[in-house]
Amino acid sequence: MSTITLYTWIGFAAFLGVMVILGIVSARKTKSVSDFATGGGSLGPYVLGLSFAATYLSAATFLGYPGWTHAWGLSNLWLFLAMIGGGPIGVLMVAKKVRKLNTKQKSLSLPDWLGDFYNSDILRVGTGLILLFNVFYIAAQFVAGARIFEYLLGMSYTNGLIFITAIVVLYVFAGGAFADIYTDAVQAVMMAIAGLAIFISGLVIFWEGGITATFSGIVNDLSSQNGNLVEVFNPESAHFYSIGAISGAIVIQWAFASAPHLFNKVLGLKSEKDLGKMIATYVITASFCLLVLFGGLYSRVALGNNVVQADLALMEYAVWAFPAIVVAIFGVVILAAAMSTTDGIFVSISTVFANDIFLKFLVKRKIIKISDEKAQKVSLQISRLTVPLIGLAAFLVVLQPPAYMGDVMWIGISGVAAGTMGPILYAVYSKKKAPARAAELSMTVGLFSYLIIYFTGLIPSTMSAGAVATFIGIATIVIFARILKNPHVPAEEVEESSVQAN
Repeated sequence: MSTITLYTWIGFAAFLGVMVILGIVSARKTKSVSDFATGGGSLGPYVLGLSFAATYLSAATFLGYPGWTHAWGLSNLWLFLAMIGGGPIGVLMVAKKVRKLNTKQKSLSLPDWLGDFYNSDILRVGTGLILLFNVFYIAAQFVAGARIFEYLLGMSYTNGLIFITAIVVLYVFAGGAFADIYTDAVQAVMMAIAGLAIFISGLVIFWEGGITATFSGIVNDLSSQNGNLVEVFNPESAHFYSIGAISGAIVIQWAFASAPHLFNKVLGLKSEKDLGKMIATYVITASFCLLVLFGGLYSRVALGNNVVQADLALMEYAVWAFPAIVVAIFGVVILAAAMSTTDGIFVSISTVFANDIFLKFLVKRKIIKISDEKAQKVSLQISRLTVPLIGLAAFLVVLQPPAYMGDVMWIGISGVAAGTMGPILYAVYSKKKAPARAAELSMTVGLFSYLIIYFTGLIPSTMSAGAVATFIGIATIVIFARILKNPHVPAEEVEESSVQAN
């Protein structure tokens, strides 16, 4: 392990060097809150497509999800379908229309966009506060970094947690969206190569004369350990124990495609006509990355149930299957995956306080009286000063390590989806604008439905609970848009009126 530790330190130092250089360049480009939030809306489709993939997948793809596969077997491969099917459908359904509307709205974030569209400060501030659920998402990525530092570098979990928190906070504090997007593109390429390498390694190691024979051998080995590992629906799984639970996973992945830190990527695209290229880049990259799920199966075959912890199953397989230098590279890739998602969420939450609450609410409504020039400077300061506070909150959430990092992450994703998908979809697809009160009720009912359904144990899966609450939120706005007084304004006129209001 000492050789692996040495190589990991060297690889991580080199990785940090590249990130620091990109961060310095990014900091020089970050002159306003718009630059901090979306890169000034001037980014190309391939860079954004790679960034979208890296942010969508996160470190959970390389630690948490293979850990689920190790613990629950073949049933966890439903996650591949959910993420490759549900995610792209969500982007295709929402992204193009959102991007078109935003050419006139010029919004910087999801709360900003919804507040502008519905002309509602309640929706703007409320959605912004809902985004604080993403502290759980950040916390899960911190767990991934801490686990890698603990396993490969010999640190304690707590020291590793402090280290990864400090690195990400300092990085985002300096560079904002430019740092987030350009480094994510580099990280996405690393993640795709790693996913492909893991998949091929198992075929080589367990090869039995053909693809069919090889996978039959893997299935037989899993079955001999535990029959539930080869079930289509594993009753021991927290998320894939029935067709209803799997449907919930697909739905929440679809909703996740409109998550705030991903939403910002769409708003950062320079040209609307390049959206197809961005989505294609994301789908291809994500497909290669998700091959890493097979690493959980390989670890179960190679090591049985004798791993330190499910979240570390992939790393234990890597140590068993690869030379030290390759293991170190995998460790750096997982750290990159943690950073690629975490910095994007930091930017989206920081933007809420700087732009959505300070500029668009407190300054615009004259609650705080300040010149426009000074307001812009103060908002950029707020966006940066918010970063360490968010980092501290996420750090405290996982100071005691969770059993599965993936479960912590989905607490945040599901809460955000439940409170925001109703207003987003109605804005995108309805021919008439819903009253602001209907959107506000959708936000409130969706969020509280999730809190009740999941935290009282009515539905044990965070994904399924989030999916049900998301549908409740959507149904709420559909019903109340008809019950409450409707302005009967066509969507095209809504765009114009939104611009005039701003």
